[in-house]
Amino acid sequence: MACVVVLDVLSFTTAVGVAVEAGTAVLPYRWRDESAVAYARAQGAALAVGRSEVTAAHPWSLSPAALRAAPAPERLVLPSPNGSTVAAEAAAGRAAVVAASLRNRTAVAHWLAEHGYGTAGRPLTVIASGERRPDGSLRHALEDLLGAGAVLAALREAGAATLSPEATAAATLWAATEDPVAALHGCDSGRELYAYGYPQDVEVAAEIDASAVVPVLVDGAFQEAP
Repeated sequence: MACVVVLDVLSFTTAVGVAVEAGTAVLPYRWRDESAVAYARAQGAALAVGRSEVTAAHPWSLSPAALRAAPAPERLVLPSPNGSTVAAEAAAGRAAVVAASLRNRTAVAHWLAEHGYGTAGRPLTVIASGERRPDGSLRHALEDLLGAGAVLAALREAGAATLSPEATAAATLWAATEDPVAALHGCDSGRELYAYGYPQDVEVAAEIDASAVVPVLVDGAFQEAP
């Protein structure tokens, strides 16, 4: 079986990690519309709303900081046009799907190494999800490239995989970034969250290697890998 590691550092995969740490099974969903309401109801799950729509009755959103402060539901539908979409597409291809971030980059690398991913017969793809401009077009996201490089650098250090030139370039970028925390705060997506009033989400995403949890997509929900 192949494995796909998804990086959407600001903020889907960071949010997934925070929620799974608290014991919540996270169901990725591609759209934030009425269909998400119906899907959450059908799945018997709480539904994450937009950051600005958080209330006492609905305290869950794509904000990692808000998820950390909220009561942990058993199941949570987490809409995201980038990370969720990538995860859903990867799962449709019958690959193992892992949610990675800067917070669990070493834990993910060790899990990949233990399962032999990145070696002959067990292909591995690490995807930097990117972001969307207001017109819906994709844009480069430095935080996701750094996140991918962080996982790949840890995997390379473990000596458990042979990296492609592209993967090597990403790992080299991570190793050459003197202050990745500052880069996260200063990149386009980080500045955008500051402008919207959510600097705490960048702070949570910048907790490098703070988590040992590896969220794996099982039966449509991200859960902690055994």
